[in-house]
Amino acid sequence: MSDYKFLQPYTFKNGVKVKNRVVIPPMTIASSLEEGSVSRDDLFYAGLRSGGVGMFISPVANVTNDGKGFEGELSVADDKYIPGLSKLADAMKKGGTKAILQIFHAGRMSDSTILRGIQPVSASAVAAPRDGMETPRELSSNEVEAIVQAFADATRRAIVAGFDGVEIYGANTYLIQQFFSPHSNKRTDKWGGDVEKRMTFALEIIRAVHDAIEEYGNDDFILGYRISPEEIESPGIRIDDTLKFIDKLSGQPLNYLHISMGNAWRKSLNNPDDDRYTIQRIKDQVKGRLPLISVGSIETPEDAEKIMDAGIDFVAIGREYLREPKWIDKVISGHEETIRYSINRDALDEIGLNPSIIEFLKGLGTELGYEGEQKGDGKSEYGVVLDS
Repeated sequence: MSDYKFLQPYTFKNGVKVKNRVVIPPMTIASSLEEGSVSRDDLFYAGLRSGGVGMFISPVANVTNDGKGFEGELSVADDKYIPGLSKLADAMKKGGTKAILQIFHAGRMSDSTILRGIQPVSASAVAAPRDGMETPRELSSNEVEAIVQAFADATRRAIVAGFDGVEIYGANTYLIQQFFSPHSNKRTDKWGGDVEKRMTFALEIIRAVHDAIEEYGNDDFILGYRISPEEIESPGIRIDDTLKFIDKLSGQPLNYLHISMGNAWRKSLNNPDDDRYTIQRIKDQVKGRLPLISVGSIETPEDAEKIMDAGIDFVAIGREYLREPKWIDKVISGHEETIRYSINRDALDEIGLNPSIIEFLKGLGTELGYEGEQKGDGKSEYGVVLDS
């Protein structure tokens, strides 16, 4: 077996031991049933990929009915979903992999068709700067409080279903990020204003989720948070505000921070004079208080080891894990030469992907990487649901 550093175990501060540093990040495969239930396709997809990696983060699950962002999305908005989610947790946990359920609310990154006639909601009535996006309805303060509680309720369901943790999805332009962004949050109450006040929604969700873990779970339940460092719109989130937020997050009862970028080695999206890698700036701000997960354009074992060499704690391998469900198994067994970095369209059934994902990915401007075709970059600055 290779001596790659990413194959070494890791122990969180709460005592949970993860058998290696490789993570399957949350990737939407658009395969859940129409009303949000776990499908057989979801279970097959998870079962093919579990067992080897240290942690497996599920495709995102909405915490309320009006939080749905796209078709084929999981839901954790009601107790009726627990039996199916329990089957999903079991499939993801095979072989000692830690199963994490990612939970979110799409906010304005949805539309009334997806929501079956309901207007999307957000921090403020500001449409996303993207063609065809609807203007959302501004949430009342009571509704915001109800969504905070919905995240706590979703966490209780994840615990009952047997997941090893939850990841709060505060990234990729969805509702939690919308409250932090000066583009989408124009509020003047406790939920908006300066950068400190725009953190309130996220911090309240972390508090509520942590309280739910203490009430219904055990000390070994993992709590993660995912964040996107910048936005490209103006006004929008800039790295200086994000570093202030990172500093605050580093003092919260979290077990890890997951940094969502289309390329792990990306520099600033807005300052061409900044020659520092964003992930290193974040690492310097965290100062070792929380472990970091880095994701983006990581495909080969050498790519993954480069993340380890930079002192990052975990490496998340996204789109490559769609193409190669046995990536880490092949590394461990010394058969790296058999890892596939492109797929044949006829192999979708073999790798546990529903053909509908093809059209879904085209809508994001990306591809899986088919034989004989150039691979896309796996990113969209608005509403990323597939990591590269």
